Amino acid sequence: MDEYFTVYIPSTFAVTDPAKLAALIESNSFATLVSKDADSLFASHLPFLYRPAQGAHGTLLSHMARANRHWKLFETGGESLVIFTGPHAYISPTFYAAEVAVPTWNYANVHIYGIAKIVESDTGLDAILDETISKHESGCTAPWTSNLPPEMRANLKKAIVGFEIEITRIEGKFKLGQNRSTEDREKMLAILQSSPDTEVQRLATLMERELREPTPQQP
Repeated sequence: MDEYFTVYIPSTFAVTDPAKLAALIESNSFATLVSKDADSLFASHLPFLYRPAQGAHGTLLSHMARANRHWKLFETGGESLVIFTGPHAYISPTFYAAEVAVPTWNYANVHIYGIAKIVESDTGLDAILDETISKHESGCTAPWTSNLPPEMRANLKKAIVGFEIEITRIEGKFKLGQNRSTEDREKMLAILQSSPDTEVQRLATLMERELREPTPQQP
């Protein structure tokens, strides 16, 4: 199984459940896009939309500044990688019940691969922009409605490029202490839950859900 992955994922930490992968993507949608640029790599940090029902494995949509030459790399038809990084935190040996242990890092991420294509239609670009704005304004007390004058909006759109990535494969890695004893996991979780750091709290919430999830019964 490990040989299939492009990123190192021990089977203990591999996640393939579509619902879990989608949840991490949706809650951590600002991701890193990496594409091949001749003999090197080119990266951009962008907000993504995830449409799991569009395409065989789902589709990602985003946009970037036209001044960013990254979009020109899509013309080669090469594969791109999008990295979604979930909550993470340092784990001290003192977080375990075991007397002998070493430091580590717990985290969750999803790697998505596919071929990026420019969204040529004006309506397609409008859909990406409107959905992105709606998604991120939804948490605001007084959401912005994007009611720009038509001419101003048209001019601003000329400065960006919309694109979509039809997903060819997804890799999920949730390293949350699954390889530790029950005692270690419970002590570690209690310490993380008591942290005032919101990122650590997010990790604790994910760990509690994953580590205490009932194991499916075999028929």
